[in-house]
Amino acid sequence: MLRQIGVEPDLTEPASLDETPQPREIPRQLARRLAAAKVVAVSARHTDAHVLAADTVVALGRRILPKAADEAEVRRCVELLSGRAHRVITAVAAVAPNGREAARVVETRVRFKRLSDRELAAYAACGEGVGKAGGYAIQGRAGALVMSLQGSFSAVVGLPLYETANLLTGLGYRLP
Repeated sequence: MLRQIGVEPDLTEPASLDETPQPREIPRQLARRLAAAKVVAVSARHTDAHVLAADTVVALGRRILPKAADEAEVRRCVELLSGRAHRVITAVAAVAPNGREAARVVETRVRFKRLSDRELAAYAACGEGVGKAGGYAIQGRAGALVMSLQGSFSAVVGLPLYETANLLTGLGYRLP
């Protein structure tokens, strides 16, 4: 996604964190905490670089949906979202080589159409929702399930490009 705004990462490196929500943690707090923890973990190993991290949380009310581990969990998530609106919260955090930090949180409202049992089974079986927050990938087949979206499409995919570009330039990174 960074390439869409002209950024060619020198390196991509996982932070390898436990992403389990803390007791009574609300979706926005979780996204912010995980993005901040990821950027701190990775920037500690790359102090001379701009480091960027993000995390996306899908929420139905205060309920945080998981990153679906398998087809059955994809189906459970998408079944919950069927015919309903939900929030996708993506937090992005960055650290500059001089140690300056910045972060943004973007919230997007997404409404799914009501899905038949056949549609639920077909989407779960396609496999694209495994490993994705809320069990779906809007940039794939799940795009056909979305009735409406209010906010940032790129944030739902996993990186709010407008906010990321502004965050990086604010920290002195030169975009092309």
